[in-house]
Amino acid sequence: MENQETQSQETTSKYDGIEDALDVETSLVKPGEPQKKSIVPNVTDQQIKDYEYSRGNFYSLIEKGQEAVDGILELAQESDSPRAYEVAGNLIKNVADTADKLADLHKKMIEIEEGPKGQAAKNVTNNTMFVGSTAELAKFLKQQKSDK
Repeated sequence: MENQETQSQETTSKYDGIEDALDVETSLVKPGEPQKKSIVPNVTDQQIKDYEYSRGNFYSLIEKGQEAVDGILELAQESDSPRAYEVAGNLIKNVADTADKLADLHKKMIEIEEGPKGQAAKNVTNNTMFVGSTAELAKFLKQQKSDK
């Protein structure tokens, strides 16, 4: 009896109760369980992790930059200093550049997901249509048959 309880405890994860209570899944790999493949066919798990990490950093930088812009603009208005306005302008430009880098990151990820550009050209289907009378079509088919 005790052996069965120990065996059932070993096969179930000690985190199952927590997962159910919080309605989440852990990313722990359980022994004997096959690892999940990437949802996106041409992207590895590491690329997805890197993308998410970079994306998070860009969001953080943009938010901090916005806070810094707000602060420097207040300072510039209070001091009425041309240098403070110059710094504010440069900071605004840097935040805008970071936002552009975030957009570029999305574009690059989409390019990776789609794969090489030549791959799309391989799947082209040409639907050929004959324009002419039925007599011309019969004549064309007869000639094709005699050429073979």
